[in-house]
Amino acid sequence: MKWSRPRTAAFASLCILTGSLEAAAQTAPTAGEFRVVNVAERAVARLPDGPLYWRVESAPGPVAGTAAGDFSLSAEADGRAWLFTLGPQGARTPGWRLEAEIGPAPVPEAAAWTLRLNRAGGPPGARTPVHAHPGSEAFYVRSGQLCQRTTHGDAEVSAGQSMNGHQPGAVMQLTSCGETDLDQWVMFVLDSDRPFSVPASF
Repeated sequence: MKWSRPRTAAFASLCILTGSLEAAAQTAPTAGEFRVVNVAERAVARLPDGPLYWRVESAPGPVAGTAAGDFSLSAEADGRAWLFTLGPQGARTPGWRLEAEIGPAPVPEAAAWTLRLNRAGGPPGARTPVHAHPGSEAFYVRSGQLCQRTTHGDAEVSAGQSMNGHQPGAVMQLTSCGETDLDQWVMFVLDSDRPFSVPASF
C-alpha cells in the first residue's frame, strides 16, 4: 500500500501545520509502520451554524471539476473522487453517492479553524504513538479494521463503517487491528492556532 499526496487538488492548503505524526509520515514507511498522509486542508474564519456533521461522498472519475462548497475537502483514491463536507445533517451533493454521515462533530473554541483530511493506516499491528489533537476527528474505514484506545474506552471500526471522535484534546492511540491492511480517511476540525498533534499519555 503506497500513498502520496495528489499532484493536483481541488483545494490548495491555506495554512501549513506540522506535528509529530505528520513528520513521521514524510519519511519512507518501514514494515509495520502506521502511515499518515495529509491529503488536503483549508483554513476557515467561520463555521456553519448548528450541529455539524462530516458528509463522506464518492463518485467515479478524477477530482478535477469537483463541485464543493466552502467547507469541503476533496481527494482521489483508486479511480474515484471523494468529497468530505462539514455541514448540517441530511444535506447531500447532487450526483454523488453518500458513503457516511458522521457527527455531530465536537468543535473546538477558536478564533479560526482548519478543516483537514488525512489518509492513514498500515499493516496489521501498526499503531500510532499516544497523542492528542486541538480539535476533533472522524473516521471512515475503507479497508481493514481500526481499533481506537481513548480515556473513554476502546472502540473498533470495520471496513465500510465510520466513527465519530471525542472532545477536542482527547488522548488516543490508533491501531490497525484487522487481518488486512488498514486504509481510512480521517477528517479533522482543528484550532488553527495550535499544533496539529502533540504527544500525550494515558
